[in-house]
Formats: sequence, structure tokens, C-alpha cells
Amino acid sequence: MRVQVHFFSYFRDLAACSQCSLNLEKGTNLEQALVEIHAKFPNLKAMKKSTLVAVDMEYVSRDHLLCEGNDIALFPPVQGG
Repeated sequence: MRVQVHFFSYFRDLAACSQCSLNLEKGTNLEQALVEIHAKFPNLKAMKKSTLVAVDMEYVSRDHLLCEGNDIALFPPVQGG
């Protein structure tokens, strides 16, 4: 199945792109997809524990099963001032 991954804020710089497509096995959950994303974009791995992740614009648990056509969004921690 194919999903889209979108990178926001300085994650775009770390990934050197704003989005990409991933081909995943049917039955892949979000945590497994994140392993693949970090393998493809190793600069993001350092932010692994503080990354905010949404699927189709909703925050979901890491065991959420992905479906064909899902959009995964990765955000850095929110900063304010």
C-alpha cells in the first residue's frame, strides 16, 4: 500500500524535502512506518522521541493500522515565545 509522508517546520530541512511516498506492506502500523521513515531519513532519528505524528490530520497511537492513501504528518515539538 502507498502512503504519503509530510514533513513540517525544520523537519523539512532535516529530510531535505517536504513530502515523500512510502510503499508499505498491508497491515503496517504507524510505529513500523516510522521505523521505515527514520531509515530513509536518518537525520530525523535524533528527534524520534519528541516528534509529533498525525495520520489524516488526527493524532493517533503508534499502533494505529495504516490504510492505502493515508497521509502521515511529522511535526517537531511546539515552541513558543
